[in-house]
Amino acid sequence: MKQAFVCDAIRTPFGRYGGILSSIRTDDLAAHTIKALISRNPGVDWQAVDDVVLGCANQAGEDNRNVARMAGLLGGLPIDVPGTTLNRLCGSGLDAIGTAARSIRVGEAALMIAGGVESMSRAPFVMPKADSPFSRNNAVYDTTIGWRFVNPQMQKAYGIDSMPETAENVAADYNIDRAAQDAFALRSQERAIAAQAAGHLAREIIQVVIPQKRGEAVTVEHDEHPRATSLEALAKLKPIVRPDGTITAGNASGVNDGAGAVLLADEAAASRHGLTPKARIIGMATAGVPPRIMGIGPVPATQKLLAQTGINLDQLDVIEFNEAFAAQALAVLRTLKLEDDDPRVNAWGGAIALGHPLGASGARLVATAINRLHATGGRYALCSMCIGVGQGISLILERV
Repeated sequence: MKQAFVCDAIRTPFGRYGGILSSIRTDDLAAHTIKALISRNPGVDWQAVDDVVLGCANQAGEDNRNVARMAGLLGGLPIDVPGTTLNRLCGSGLDAIGTAARSIRVGEAALMIAGGVESMSRAPFVMPKADSPFSRNNAVYDTTIGWRFVNPQMQKAYGIDSMPETAENVAADYNIDRAAQDAFALRSQERAIAAQAAGHLAREIIQVVIPQKRGEAVTVEHDEHPRATSLEALAKLKPIVRPDGTITAGNASGVNDGAGAVLLADEAAASRHGLTPKARIIGMATAGVPPRIMGIGPVPATQKLLAQTGINLDQLDVIEFNEAFAAQALAVLRTLKLEDDDPRVNAWGGAIALGHPLGASGARLVATAINRLHATGGRYALCSMCIGVGQGISLILERV
């Protein structure tokens, strides 16, 4: 079996909902990362790219009609380079990278682009078709995040808890109190701000230039979501699910816009195109959990992956968990018998601080994990995410 190497990994800054990136179409946002890969790797014969695999969770607006294919064309790839869009909700970007790696490992591809994109600001409202002739009933769904067009049988069997409701369920089932959640959220913010100041995040971020109707173009180089806060400020925030709940806007990830992409190759293709491998993808695994506690998904996915690879938690030098909510992140850490403030976990901040543009977050985890491995000299990194409707996904990288 061949080996799959990540040779470049980049992302846009992540913008807030309705923020600095909200004027950019989703397909253009994804195309921006592909243009950047082309610019950064001039020795590559882009005609040789076997496929583009991008994750995207929405696909109801400008990301419809196979956003990976559109982004490849808009990004400047040759017209005969194909593209496919993958949807595993929050895990889409990570799954796209693992899927591309699998194609390389079995010899079906040699050079791939993978990653993901999401513009949650530009997610449209959608309407169902009439359920009977001449019906005067209608409905409108917001596709930014969560359920729509609900199957009554799904609702009856599994419930249709919103993402914050699933976090409350996890907090209750795993005894995660509000103080621990706020402390975790504060660490995420402080680590992200410190990483920005030290230039760590700049290693993975490509600037986005946004033309203006009047005046000079705006250049975006930094994530928009991180914010300075304190335990006192976080403690004052009201719960968003129920009055006696623990989930707040301060200990949950953001609603964001962004894109990320990686360039993968086998050893021969990397040499042929003048690429320097940065990390080897060891493996990827997914697992299902009850939808009502979807946030615990990284536990079985990680356990499954560790069993498959023979690697144990003590061997991991870098751990990047997507912080959908502090409650679920803490439940995952404690179930895996890791400390709440394990220094290996999200040392440069996580989604609570940096944001969570659904389809793009997996690509961010991979880019950050690789850069952290090279910054620290570590060997193995784990990237893991929970996924709506009850799943988890995990991927292991090795520095080269």
